[in-house]
Amino acid sequence: MADDQAPKDATEATLAANRNAGGSLPFHDRTDFDRVERGRLADVPTDPVVNDGGWPVWNLADYAFVVGDAPDSVHPSLWRQAHLNNAAGLFEVADGFYQVRGLDLSNVTFVAGDTGWIVIDPLTSAETARAALDLVTATLGERPIHAVSYTHSHVDHFAGVHGVIDRVDVDEGRVQVIAPEGFLHAAISENVIAGNVMARRASYMYGALLPRGPKGHVDAGLGKGVPFFGRQGLIPPTDDIVSTGEERTIDGVRIVFQITPGTEAPAEMNFFFPDRRVLCMAENCTATLHNLYTLRGAQVRDALAWSKYVDEAIELFGADTDVLFASHHWPRWGNDDALTYLARQRDAYRYLHDQTMRLANHGLTMNEIAESLTLPDTLAEEFYNRDYYGTVSHNAKAVYQRYLGWFDGNPAHLHPLPPTDAARRYVDYMGGADEVLRKARESFERADYRWVAEVVNHVVFADPTNTEARHLQADTLEQLGYQAESGPWRDFYLSGAQELRDGLLGIGGGSTASPDVVQAMTTEMLFDYLAVRLNGPEAAGRTVELAVEVTDRDEVWLLGLQNGTLRSVAGRRPDAPVATLRLTHDALAALATGRTTWEELVEGGGFEVDGDRAAVDGLVSLFDTFAFWFDIVTP
Repeated sequence: MADDQAPKDATEATLAANRNAGGSLPFHDRTDFDRVERGRLADVPTDPVVNDGGWPVWNLADYAFVVGDAPDSVHPSLWRQAHLNNAAGLFEVADGFYQVRGLDLSNVTFVAGDTGWIVIDPLTSAETARAALDLVTATLGERPIHAVSYTHSHVDHFAGVHGVIDRVDVDEGRVQVIAPEGFLHAAISENVIAGNVMARRASYMYGALLPRGPKGHVDAGLGKGVPFFGRQGLIPPTDDIVSTGEERTIDGVRIVFQITPGTEAPAEMNFFFPDRRVLCMAENCTATLHNLYTLRGAQVRDALAWSKYVDEAIELFGADTDVLFASHHWPRWGNDDALTYLARQRDAYRYLHDQTMRLANHGLTMNEIAESLTLPDTLAEEFYNRDYYGTVSHNAKAVYQRYLGWFDGNPAHLHPLPPTDAARRYVDYMGGADEVLRKARESFERADYRWVAEVVNHVVFADPTNTEARHLQADTLEQLGYQAESGPWRDFYLSGAQELRDGLLGIGGGSTASPDVVQAMTTEMLFDYLAVRLNGPEAAGRTVELAVEVTDRDEVWLLGLQNGTLRSVAGRRPDAPVATLRLTHDALAALATGRTTWEELVEGGGFEVDGDRAAVDGLVSLFDTFAFWFDIVTP
C-alpha cells in the first residue's frame, strides 16, 4: 500500500489534544468497571459466530487490542468506553434475570418464569441471538421460551428473533410476541422507505469497512459494533401494549408497561417487574448520551418528550426499583444509584432541549448553538452523559431542526448552489486548486483540521480526480477521527478517509428489508415504496390506471400514474382500467423491494395480466433501482 493510502500516525497536535481530553472527567473512578463485571456467570466463546455460508457475523476477538492505556490515535474517554464494552459474557442481573452482553451492539435479556424464559430484545441477527441462547442453555440449562418482548422498533432489538424462536411456535400459540403499539409500522417504515440510503450511511457510522484496531474501528459507543452478514428477520407482535399502566402476567412473571413513543424510537416502551423490583429502561437510558438525531439518518427525536418520559418512569417506578437494566451497556444496582442515573439522564435531554431553544429564540443559528452549547459540569462529568454515541453538538442541531428545520433565516442560505457547482467557484475564487492546497497544507501543519476539511472538500468536489486533494482531505479527516470522543463520529471520519484513499471498497449490496420485514409489509406500504422508486421526470406526461388484485389476500387496488406520481387506492377498481394485474403479495413485495426484476417475474409466471400488457410493462420500466455503494465523500 502506498504511503499516501496507508493510515497515518496521530500528529503532535492530535496527541496533545487527546492528552488534554476529558478535562475534569473522573478517570480514577472504577465503579463502572465493577458494574460491568458484576454477576458474571460465563464468558462469551472466543470463536467467531458464523452464518450458514461460513462467513463471520461477529468476532469479539477482533477487539482484543483494547488493552492498557489509550493509544495516541484514540480519544481516552472513548478508549475507556471500549474497555467497558469489551466485557462480554452471561451475567446475572438479579434473581431470575440474566443478560448476554458483547455478542452484538445490543444486549439480550432472559427472564426466568415458572417454567421457561421471557426473552427481551433478541439482538440484530439470528446467528448472534442463537449464540446467546446457546450460552444461556449451556450455563443455566434448557428451558422453553414462552414470550419475546421487543422494547422498540430498531433492528438491533428484533431482527435476531429467529435465533431464539420459530414462526410456527408463534402461529400455533406456544410463544407470544409483545411490542409497543406502532412497532410494526415504525420498524418497516424506517427499514424500507429510506432503507438504501440509511444502510449506506450506516456503513460509515459503524465502520463497516474499517479495520478493527487503534487506527480503525474501536467501538460504536453504544456497544462494540454491528454484526454483518447475519440473517435478519421479523416476527410480528401478537400483543400490542397500547397504554402506560397495562399489565401482563407471563409464565408467572408480572410486568407493568410504560409507553414512551417519540423518545429513542418512534415506538418504544419501558417496563417494570413489581414483584422483583427490577426496571427495564429499554434504550431510553444507556451509558452514553444518546442520539436525538442519528448520523445514519432517521426522523429527529423529541428531546422534551424523552426527558418527560424518563421523569414519568421515576415517578411510576423509581421508589420501588432496586435494579435497573437497559438494552445496551451494564445495569445499575441500588435505589440511590438508579435514581441518580435516571435523573441526570433526564436532565441532560431536558437541558439540550431548553437551552437550544433559548439560544434559538435569541437569534442564534443551528451551527452557532452547536458550537457554543455545553452541558453543565454536574451532567457532563457523568460518563453516561458523554458523547460516545450521540453528541451535544449534533443533538443541539437536532433540537433546532425539529422546531425550525434546515433554514437558519439567512436569505444567503435560502437557495445556495449545489455542492459541486459551488466548489468549482470557491476553488476559482481562492486562486485555483494548487493555491488552495498550498494554504490548506499550511493550515494542516497548524492543526486547523476543521478548517482544512471544509476548504479541501471544495477542491475534492470541484475535481474528484485530484489525488493530492483527496489524500490531504483523508489525512485531515483521519486526525479529526483520532480526536473524536464519539464512536460514530470517529467511524464517519475514518470511513471518509478510507474512501478518499482507496475508492469504493464495498462488495455486494446492503439491504434493510429482510424477507420477514417485507412479508410483514401491508400492500399499501409496498405501493408507497414503489412510489418512492418511481422516476417522476420520466413518468411526467404519462397517465395509466390499473386494477391490481392481490390474490392471496383477496384485495383489489386502483393503481394510477399521473403527473409523475403513483397513487394507490384500496378497495376500488378504475372505471376503465387499461389492464388488470393479478399477483400474490409475495410477488408484489419482491417486485416493489427490488428482490426480483419484472423480467424475472415474467419468466417465472408470477402474475396474470388481462388487458394492455404493454402498459404494465411501460409502468414497471419507470421504477428506479437503487445502488447501495454510492459516493459519500466525493460527488
